[in-house]
Amino acid sequence: MIDLPAVSFQENWLEVLNADFMRKAFMAGIVTAVASGAIGYFVILRQQAFASHALAHIGFPGATAAILIGIPITLGMVTFTVVGAIAMALAGNRLNDRDIATGTILAFATGLGLFFSNIASTAAANVTNVLFGNLVAVTTSQLISFAVFLCLILLIIAVCYRPLLFTSISPEVAQARGLHTGRLNLVFLVTLALTITMAVQTVGVLLVFALIVTPPATALLLTARPLPALFLSIAIGTLAVIGGLVVSTMFNLPPTFFIVSITTLLWIIATIARPQNA
Repeated sequence: MIDLPAVSFQENWLEVLNADFMRKAFMAGIVTAVASGAIGYFVILRQQAFASHALAHIGFPGATAAILIGIPITLGMVTFTVVGAIAMALAGNRLNDRDIATGTILAFATGLGLFFSNIASTAAANVTNVLFGNLVAVTTSQLISFAVFLCLILLIIAVCYRPLLFTSISPEVAQARGLHTGRLNLVFLVTLALTITMAVQTVGVLLVFALIVTPPATALLLTARPLPALFLSIAIGTLAVIGGLVVSTMFNLPPTFFIVSITTLLWIIATIARPQNA
């Protein structure tokens, strides 16, 4: 007979919510949700969900290497994801070439991450956090780096919004009109890499879709208008993070499961409720 641990309601959950580590968790989660919702909208438009999945796995060896040599995980991850984004951008815009290059880089990065994690076996708990996330363990230095990343990500999106939207919706027409689609793709992938660096530390490598892909996919089921869909994507991700943290505190369980569950539930509801002519 398997002895399953009891799940009980925590009567002091409101007090826990006011703790300093929970305030950091809320701030880090909201910052990540805003960045993920904004860039995630373009991920869906550009049909590059696989790229977000790949960059998360590319960040894994960066995180495990950082654990191994004793530097901040954020630094290791951002180094690997940005280099991976540049390599993927150099593969070109053709879908087949891009997917082959992305898959090859993904396989190598995953193997390298496993190699580093085996060497760093003494830090198994940190490796587990990279795989599955640990939002309530966010440090002040991570929170500061997240805020810097968010400002940079939003600035890039604001400056490149129109050409990025144009090349996302009609890349052939945009190229015919003289837009540098290759450069914009590079900018997009590097921005995505910065976002992935934050999202992995929130929900982990294996569940990064929860914030990067599912909220914008849900938003686009409800509206096709660009700006409303972008802001709705941010709102959905933010709601999932806040709700996930509150419910996890009530039952003293990890928040990642609840964040993923909320984004999935909202996607299912949107799928059922979307207009029939959409």
